[in-house]
Amino acid sequence: MDDGADAKTLIHRRITMATVSSADAPRTGAPRRFWLWFGLLATLLLALSAARPLSVPDEGRYADISRWMLVSGDWLVPRLDGLPFFHKPPLTHWLQAISMAVFGVSPWSARVPGVLLALLMVAVVYRVVRDLGGRALAGRAAFMLGASGMVLIGAQYVNHDIGVAAWITVAIACFARSFAEEFRPHAGWACAGFLACALGLLTKGLIGVALPGLALFIWVTWTHQWRKVWRLPWGRGLALFVVVAVPWFVLIAWRFRGAFEYLFGVQQFDRYIDTGFNNRQPWWFFLAAVALLLAPWIVFAVLEAAGQIRERWTRVRRTPSNRWVALCWIWFIAILVFFSIPRSKLIGYIFPAIPPLAILAALGWQRTMAGRPRAVLWFGVLAAIPIVLSTALTLGFPYIDRQPVARDVGLELRCRLAPSDVVLVTGGYPFDLPFVARTRKPLVVLDDWPQLRKTEHDTWRRELFEAGDFQPGLASEVLRSPDLVQKDAHAPGYWLVQRADKGAQNIPAPAGWNLVFQGRAWRLFRSTPAEGTAEPVAGAPKRGCSEAASAHAKTNG
Repeated sequence: MDDGADAKTLIHRRITMATVSSADAPRTGAPRRFWLWFGLLATLLLALSAARPLSVPDEGRYADISRWMLVSGDWLVPRLDGLPFFHKPPLTHWLQAISMAVFGVSPWSARVPGVLLALLMVAVVYRVVRDLGGRALAGRAAFMLGASGMVLIGAQYVNHDIGVAAWITVAIACFARSFAEEFRPHAGWACAGFLACALGLLTKGLIGVALPGLALFIWVTWTHQWRKVWRLPWGRGLALFVVVAVPWFVLIAWRFRGAFEYLFGVQQFDRYIDTGFNNRQPWWFFLAAVALLLAPWIVFAVLEAAGQIRERWTRVRRTPSNRWVALCWIWFIAILVFFSIPRSKLIGYIFPAIPPLAILAALGWQRTMAGRPRAVLWFGVLAAIPIVLSTALTLGFPYIDRQPVARDVGLELRCRLAPSDVVLVTGGYPFDLPFVARTRKPLVVLDDWPQLRKTEHDTWRRELFEAGDFQPGLASEVLRSPDLVQKDAHAPGYWLVQRADKGAQNIPAPAGWNLVFQGRAWRLFRSTPAEGTAEPVAGAPKRGCSEAASAHAKTNG
């Protein structure tokens, strides 16, 4: 038998092994088991999403931007403390604001869209892998992805990372499924891929298009499928992309001069190539992140890689039947290299590289564990590890978090704040306070803003004054000088929130202000109206207000 026949025999054996379980089972059994597990995963994620308060700064920042859309009625412009915030496009905030409109304003409702997008990602992986590799492989890959740190932790974290990872995954998977047709790509799957790219662009900018394009370009070149590329439904696909993705960018560029350049130039290109941003990490950071996010399944991806290297060493040729495995490797490596180049790195950036690795881990399990006694038992034991650890981390997070959260002060302020009251902030910015306190006016942040323009780099202060540059009139009211503390000490209806944790414990109480509440990291003061000035009755505390805030402070102290 020649080498070509050997290669075909080996590949046929691998495909047969990957699908034998589903072939032997009743046709409805595997889908029922998958959807039962899928429902349990959804229940767990939604429960974990309600189990902890917002963390700062990211969750406080992004949740309140979404809440502000709902409160202000301005669904076009994302706003941080009332100021236009163009670090990211708006889709995440639209989804979170809709969730809050339906379920009420809470950390849980802010997290629901991330959970749903993670579940969409898992479901699409199952569907596409089922079509390309069989039910057994699909179910195992989806389970490994769902029972991973990326989904169990990342899905219930309020930021843009899980959303863009979901849309990138959907885009690549849909185009791959489209290319599975023998002569001409499937138009429906291809259009779904174009739509996912548009939604990825609206979620986190250019990477929503660039990363699927990069992975697919390398794959199509590697597997010699350019003839199919020309047969994609380019007219319908691009029209769908333009209709969904382009209008918001056009409206923003028309309404705010420089917003387009700031979003794509500063926050996309400069952040990628510049070294002046925070979160500088070594080149191997994402290798460690991948191992952590996909533990313990990463072991089987490594075993699959070793097995494929052995096959390559024995001159097993690349054939059309294993091009989907090649896509998984190209997908993973392309994204890993792309994000390893810049010095600024955050663990959420690598989320889009986890789904292909989960598919490879499923292949590795099939290669090493198929047919072994107690394989199902071992699979369950390994799945329990990330589930138990993620649950424990979520439940214990409020007790180990050392960030300056302001939830206790926010609860107190929510009970006392009148609609006309003004809240001043000094010593920092309490990112979660507006969300918890349900403020309807921007916080007035006190600092030496002219000097900060000369000295600040990638900090929250730069976020605020750069946002203020797009609406200078509002910025002049929101970003004020510290002398306002003394000017408004005796004005009715004013509150002062001051940083008071270990980093600022020696700051004295400002003259003329009454201490209302001492929180874990912040303290709340109220102005002392001048003699003869009536105190607004609406600002009086409700019964039980201080008790609830104090209980939170003790629990998280």
